[in-house]
This record gives sequence, C-alpha cells and structure tokens, in this order.
Amino acid sequence: MKPMKLICYVVGFVFLVSGLMKFVDLSMVSSFEQMGVPLSNFVYFFVALFEVMAGMLLIGRIFIHISLIPLIFIMLGALFFTKLPILTGDGIFAFLFASRLDLTLLILLIFLWSQRNEKEAFT
Repeated sequence: MKPMKLICYVVGFVFLVSGLMKFVDLSMVSSFEQMGVPLSNFVYFFVALFEVMAGMLLIGRIFIHISLIPLIFIMLGALFFTKLPILTGDGIFAFLFASRLDLTLLILLIFLWSQRNEKEAFT
C-alpha cells in the first residue's frame, strides 16, 4: 500500500470518528460555548458535519483536496480555541503535550495538500 493511501485512511478515520462522536455526545456543545466560539450551536453542528463528510471523502480518496480545506481550518480553530489558552496559562511544555495530536493532524493535512499536483501518489 502506498504511504499516501495510508495517510488518507488514517486521517480520514480520525475525523470520521471525531465527527460522529460530536453527533452522538451532544453534551460537547457546552464545551464550544465555554471556549467562546461564536454561534457555538451552529459551529458545533457544521464542524461535526464537515468532519464526517471530509473523513469519508479521505477514506474513499475522492475529492481529497476539497476535503482538506475545511479540515485544515478545523484544526487551526482547535489549536486557537482549545490549545492556545494552555500556552498562555500553563506554558510551552503543557501546550506541546496537549496539542500533539492536533499538530500531527495539521502537519499531515498540510502534507496531503502539498501533494495536490502528484495525483499518482493517491492512486
């Protein structure tokens, strides 16, 4: 199996499960409100929807580059709203530890995006 396929499968799986959990456990809406996300109910629903849809597209390896755009913004938002306060409150090491998955996913998404001109890598 080509590495690009595997990366698509793994990243897609993470976002698919994350989005599905947002639909299953609606108590997570309050965490969006506590973080100060504007229009948190709507943002929560759309983040969950985009995570599920984009995760499925990545797993199916179709419209990969279209699905990467919202996922990159979701990861930037996650870092900004959930991890940046840790940096300002607890310091760099606590921030790096708490954001390790977010940073890894963001790097993988950017890496997949950088491969957009190399279609054969995904086939």
